[in-house]
Amino acid sequence: MTEQAVKDAIKEQKLKCPKCQGPIKKYEKFSETIDSVQDGFNITTIDSRGSRVTLICGNEGCGWKERTEYWTNYLEDE
Repeated sequence: MTEQAVKDAIKEQKLKCPKCQGPIKKYEKFSETIDSVQDGFNITTIDSRGSRVTLICGNEGCGWKERTEYWTNYLEDE
């Protein structure tokens, strides 16, 4: 997933805070991760890709914040 996908999900209020059940309003520190394996011939093979982000609830009275690579788990069911 890309940073734009996180921005869109927050803008459309599709991410739900597990603590207060309100929409997640902020994020910070987005990074894409690539796990790679290098063999003895200096050839790099990409093994997997992912993204990691810190989600911040941002609703009044709720201090929930989490750094996760499984941010899609907070998407509301449509």
